[in-house]
Amino acid sequence: MVEKVRIDKYLWAIRLFKTRTLATEACKAGRVKKDGTNIKASYEVKVGDVLQVSKNIEKKLIKVTALLANRVDAKKAVLHYMDITPVEDTIKFKSMFRMPVLERDRGTGRPTKKDRREIDDLQDNFFMDEDDD
Repeated sequence: MVEKVRIDKYLWAIRLFKTRTLATEACKAGRVKKDGTNIKASYEVKVGDVLQVSKNIEKKLIKVTALLANRVDAKKAVLHYMDITPVEDTIKFKSMFRMPVLERDRGTGRPTKKDRREIDDLQDNFFMDEDDD
């Protein structure tokens, strides 16, 4: 059983980052925090630590449940941390990429001008805030 692991190695081992170098760079850039303060790549993780990890536009809040020194497959990696990101943040992130999928029946041909206007209106209304109505 591993007793202490560097944060960059841990984040790489649980597959939050593709390479250890990317995990190290994230620490240096201040995208990995503990209790709101940036932590260095050499910080040693302990079981029970709660970490805030920003990756691109996604923000995760994870709790360390077990230490892991070497990279393992995804099914085993999930057992070594708990994702405690609030549901609202997860929904907000996923909804940014949500776009209505418009399907037309096969063989109906190209949309008419009227169809095109209806499609455009549907898409415009999708991106409007509730306050804009």
